Amino acid sequence: MTDNNKDKQNPSSQPIPKPEPSRQSSRSESEVRPAGAAGQAGSDEKLAACEKQRDEYLAGWQRAKADFLNYRKDEAARFEQMIRFANEDLLEELIEVLDSFDLGLQALEKKGPVEKGVYMIRSKLEDVMKQRGVERISVKVGEKFDPSLAEAIVEAESEQPSGTIVEVIENGYKLNGKILRPARVKVSRGMQTSA
Repeated sequence: MTDNNKDKQNPSSQPIPKPEPSRQSSRSESEVRPAGAAGQAGSDEKLAACEKQRDEYLAGWQRAKADFLNYRKDEAARFEQMIRFANEDLLEELIEVLDSFDLGLQALEKKGPVEKGVYMIRSKLEDVMKQRGVERISVKVGEKFDPSLAEAIVEAESEQPSGTIVEVIENGYKLNGKILRPARVKVSRGMQTSA
């Protein structure tokens, strides 16, 4: 083998190149490294700025999270309310059927006794509506007229004091506390005195 081949096979026999001396900048070491207190103050300022920015980001994130949680609660409540009142149209139509049923019963009662089964059917219909959250508004003759529960259809002279319910023309109904239809009543305007 030649010397050239020996050098290629055994790399440890090759001389290791020496590193070149590093070039030093024109600045002295005191210029490159901050002096004790001055360097510490600069680091503290940077740290304080970073902490302030972190706190701002954290507060913003916390507000966003709270807003999102409130949004979810609002949407859940809105969805629940939508479910509670989803059948409102159907129940309003059933109320009209119940009113027609009552009118039919009144007409039958004038002709004579009505079969018990007819009353049972009406009662069953009212029970089904109660199960769905519909309840009758309690308005009675002789009570003071309440415009939040009843609608005055007619105002008539009566011995009753002014503003008193004289006759219930149509029953009112609520669905889960919300008025579906106010009661329709005749209200007294009192006795008119002739002069």
